[in-house]
Amino acid sequence: MHILKPGLLVILFCLTAGLLRAQSPYKLNLGKEIVISGVSLSAGLIGTQLRANVPIYTAGELAALDAGPINALDRGATGNYSLRAHEASNVLWLSAMAAPVFFLAGKAPRSHFGTVALLWGETLLTASSLTLLTKYAARRTRPFVYNPDVPIDKKQTANARGSFFSGHTSLSAAGTFFAARVFSDYYPDSPWKPVVWGAAAAIPAATGYFRVKGGRHFPTDVLAGYAVGALAGIFVPQLHRRARADQRLGIRAGGNYLAVSWSLR
Repeated sequence: MHILKPGLLVILFCLTAGLLRAQSPYKLNLGKEIVISGVSLSAGLIGTQLRANVPIYTAGELAALDAGPINALDRGATGNYSLRAHEASNVLWLSAMAAPVFFLAGKAPRSHFGTVALLWGETLLTASSLTLLTKYAARRTRPFVYNPDVPIDKKQTANARGSFFSGHTSLSAAGTFFAARVFSDYYPDSPWKPVVWGAAAAIPAATGYFRVKGGRHFPTDVLAGYAVGALAGIFVPQLHRRARADQRLGIRAGGNYLAVSWSLR
């Protein structure tokens, strides 16, 4: 359940703070928020139950593990086990989830803090729930479990079978891509957009790199986590986008043609 806490705490804070205000780039809808939060929370609770039922490796099962059948892209990760890389990934992971705090220095997003924070919470809850559910439905063995130099007590936990996909990477990508998307929606003409999006892409990539170097994940775990987190970070704000007042959609039809145009007034 711990993986769900960041998103849940943000959502609960917003629902009780009374700070939701109109005229942001986003429009909230109570029914929509209930569905998104309810589905995500349900997925997370199912994942929590699956985790509770994960069988722990016995000493005999660990001795019989063979990395040979693992695909060529992932097989090299079975020799990795770095505590320094693991700690580095933790720092990046926590920093990335908090990334949206930085653009709140701007007056416009700060004036709609409740709205932005609610979407932020939904994004983290969505990414964490999908991660938890997939991890313990797939039950993929982590790379370090194949490494004979790793202490056996590290391998005899439910977490040892939670490799696919990377939660650190998915939550990092969710935080940074959410921040980049919201920044772009508030400041569509900003010259800093390429820098913001570049950082959004680089931070979860670095997180994933350290997860592989630490022996916690295979490269494919990281790639999948990156994709899921990035999609959550972009999709949740997009789902709440308010139609711009200066947008105009035109449709013209003739005897042998149909034309659709879009413009700003």
